[in-house]
Amino acid sequence: MQYDPIKRSLGNVFNKTPFLRKFFYRLLDLLLLRTWHIKKEIRIWAKGKGDNLNILDAGSGFGQYAFFISSKNKNWKITGVDVKDEQIEDCNNFFGQIGRANVSFSVADLVKYQNPGAFDMIISVDVMEHILEDVEVFKNFHTSLKPGGMLLISTPSDQGGSDVHDHDHDHGESFIDEHVRDGYNIDEIQEKLKKSGFSKTEAYYDYGTPGKISWKLSMKYPILMVNASKLFFILLPFYYLVTFPFSLILNWLDVNLKHKTGTGLIVKAWK
Repeated sequence: MQYDPIKRSLGNVFNKTPFLRKFFYRLLDLLLLRTWHIKKEIRIWAKGKGDNLNILDAGSGFGQYAFFISSKNKNWKITGVDVKDEQIEDCNNFFGQIGRANVSFSVADLVKYQNPGAFDMIISVDVMEHILEDVEVFKNFHTSLKPGGMLLISTPSDQGGSDVHDHDHDHGESFIDEHVRDGYNIDEIQEKLKKSGFSKTEAYYDYGTPGKISWKLSMKYPILMVNASKLFFILLPFYYLVTFPFSLILNWLDVNLKHKTGTGLIVKAWK
């Protein structure tokens, strides 16, 4: 399954006006469980923080996390980088339209990108599963953080990440075509971060049992339907009308319960 064609289709629909773009962000905030976990961690990190902080959104995509962080403090400077030119141009246009002057986006390859000692926090959400040279990226993150700065990562785990154990392909093949790995072992990624220079790491599973069910209801099945036929775009509002309340409850449970295993990982590392 490929996400990029779906992303382009969604972008064409929701980029027509700033109102639609903000509405799209709100939908992502509600539907995407990883957003619930990431926003929770950002809120925890932000407590007691002052002004004039610099944050890197490494793999900024649609810009929804840069939007959330920049909403918390107008004196924080947020830099978004991504390899996709069209998404960078799109984000710069949108944030310019809404007058969000503390946010800027530029094209960059994380395997090569460094800005030594520049950032108080780096977030990287659903990015590392797309990059083969992960250790090089971790080293660049470490270099780009200020002393005491924190890296926050969301990525699939090896406990069924990329939905690898729940499809009709051969065993071991990622359900999501763009992924170069089917998920990280919880110890493996922390060891790689420590070898890259980080002094302290923490990691926990998300997408436990409630999250896995929610992901299938809110993301997997709708995307499969849309991939099968664009006509399903018409049916999606009715589909979500039925499934949305269940997804909200399941997302809340996933964020507020601890999981012995899960198909996703939230990883934090400090310089």
